[in-house]
Amino acid sequence: MTINVLKDIAEWAKRPGIRGIPSICSAHPLVIEASMLRAAKEGTPLLIEATCNQVNQDGGYTGMTPADFRRFVEDIATKVSFPVEKLILGGDHLGPNPWKNLDPEAAMDKAKVMIRAFAEAGFTKLHLDTSMGCAGEPVALADAVTASRAASLAAVAEEATKNSAIKPVYIIGTEVPIPGGAMEELEELELTKPDAALETVRVHAEAFAALGLNDAFERAIGAVVQPGVEFGNHNVILFNQAKAKPLSATLEQMPGFVFEAHSTDYQGRKALTELVASGFAILKVGPGVTFALREALYGLDHIADFLFPGKRQQSLRETMEQVMLAKPGNWDKYYHGSPDEQRLQRHFSYSDRIRYYWPEPQAASAVADLFALFDGVTIPETLISQYLFQSYDAVRRGEVKPEAKALALSAVDLVLQDYFAACAA
Repeated sequence: MTINVLKDIAEWAKRPGIRGIPSICSAHPLVIEASMLRAAKEGTPLLIEATCNQVNQDGGYTGMTPADFRRFVEDIATKVSFPVEKLILGGDHLGPNPWKNLDPEAAMDKAKVMIRAFAEAGFTKLHLDTSMGCAGEPVALADAVTASRAASLAAVAEEATKNSAIKPVYIIGTEVPIPGGAMEELEELELTKPDAALETVRVHAEAFAALGLNDAFERAIGAVVQPGVEFGNHNVILFNQAKAKPLSATLEQMPGFVFEAHSTDYQGRKALTELVASGFAILKVGPGVTFALREALYGLDHIADFLFPGKRQQSLRETMEQVMLAKPGNWDKYYHGSPDEQRLQRHFSYSDRIRYYWPEPQAASAVADLFALFDGVTIPETLISQYLFQSYDAVRRGEVKPEAKALALSAVDLVLQDYFAACAA
């Protein structure tokens, strides 16, 4: 039996090498490509995760099942010569959330079909999230109910992988911000209380044992807690290591466990390094990398306006505005204020809900047309300085080619470098 590479992550900090691992939560092919290129340079495994809303047996908002997503990622790996044996796939927030409008039994039945699909497709890191109430239930459920439902999902995953070479590891706990970040201006966050973190592990251990899943619980490697990091549409709450010290200390009472930190986007290298040093060995990032990609695409959009006047009917930004207005479902519940304030948020919010629209045919075509304009074009350094300044120094040093795709990948890589550096510190 091959040992799951994440099985002993709690021991990584005690020996030479990496101390943690970034978790790339994105289905954008350029983000995945940039992540593979960075991991290859670092010589480390690469963890890529898909959420229950993004990928599921019904297709999710990407239109992909877990098996589809695996093929999608592996195709990119083949293209960039990234070794698939260093690829770790994870399923995030696996539970009834996509179907919480159904009654509990029906929603959990759907969740069980989903986790089986993830497990059978070779996803070996599974976050069990059953904390949300379904139809007729309170919004948040009691710990015992959450743990019992999580264990029932683990049972399905264990059955699906009974003959697999690599057994899955599990992440438990659900005290996390809403997917994609908060909707309002943030001031201060309440950290998970140490006793609550310990109780989460305790009730899950009991629930797994009740179903005869002691072996599976030995592969529970992490708990999701709130370390005091979050981002809203307009601002970011940075990690305060001193405030998190009592929470971090509870890991001494949780042998084999680390903490998984959600919404670490926009934290910066210093805070990320402190998170890893405080036991948050799994750093999840999603909107932060697609925000950087959007910045690069909009920078190229401005450069195209200058270099190729009259070659396009409209800019990429104008196209994205049309696409988002035509299908407001992914932003209108999250962006508030006047029409002008909503327009600002559609394009420039930290929550980056524009990321849901890049796969739309009109948007994808506009991006392809933008890159086609730059085919064979060496972009002047002075325009890179003006519109893509984050990559300017790397271009001048000869580390990044002054070409459109290379600049887009570089923008994402600058974010990723902070994560990989933090996990190696």
